[in-house]
Amino acid sequence: MTYTIGEIARRAEINISTLRFYERRGLVPEPARNAYGHRLYGAGEVNRLRFIKRAQRLGFTLAEIKELLALREQPAANCGRVREHAARRLHATDQKIDELVGVRRTLTQLVEACDESDPDSCPAIAELERTDAPA
Repeated sequence: MTYTIGEIARRAEINISTLRFYERRGLVPEPARNAYGHRLYGAGEVNRLRFIKRAQRLGFTLAEIKELLALREQPAANCGRVREHAARRLHATDQKIDELVGVRRTLTQLVEACDESDPDSCPAIAELERTDAPA
């Protein structure tokens, strides 16, 4: 069974422009075309597109996803390499969480300082204007 670009995008729950972008980036192979030049996709492309979107939600870059797609063809032979990618992504996610915890702590302090402040001055603005504060 084949699908048009609109049908495959709808089934994969993505925009047509996203699908075209994936094609330009080499994540989705160039599809066959009918006599009118319309793209025709196979049923397997829905799974490929969903794989790409899920990997993106997990934080993988398009370059990493491209390699994961290649590794997907022989999962048993490449499981160790997939694990390496996932471990790197996990480490980067942990670092981002640590950074966000620090941001949350600072914002909480700013909100609390505003609640206790003189109505004629804003400690949050004063804190943001500090030149010695970390960025």
